[in-house]
Amino acid sequence: MSDLFHHLSGQLVDGGHRLVQRVYYEDTDFSGLVYHARYLHFLERGRTDYLRCLGCEQSALLQVDEEGLVFVVHRMEIDFKAPARMDDVLTILTRTEKAGGAKMVLVQEIRRDDTLLIAAKVIIAVINRNGRPRRLPETLAQSFSPASRLV
Repeated sequence: MSDLFHHLSGQLVDGGHRLVQRVYYEDTDFSGLVYHARYLHFLERGRTDYLRCLGCEQSALLQVDEEGLVFVVHRMEIDFKAPARMDDVLTILTRTEKAGGAKMVLVQEIRRDDTLLIAAKVIIAVINRNGRPRRLPETLAQSFSPASRLV
């Protein structure tokens, strides 16, 4: 991965992942605050780039074996703590709480400097190309373990 793409994808830190994003006009509502549904976009970018930094390209997972592998959000809990505003620089933090069997549990935060804006817990189902649950391959599950990498 080139340095430019590495920079765009954030970085692995402290057993998880950190991605920095700016709030643009398109992210806000008429009040100038980030529209609540836009936080899902920031969280998705954090999860996607976390996988990318772990060397896990989602577009390639469908071809990982004859069964294929797809991650889908099964459940999400979001606690809105404080609003973000246009031009704020946000840090999206993502870490694995659990990875194994047919699911992963990721914990995410969105922060502006030291202020916690969003806390989220995301349960990811692991399915095959036909939409049926499948086990997360052990080697892939291990890559999500903070103990398996030095950051």
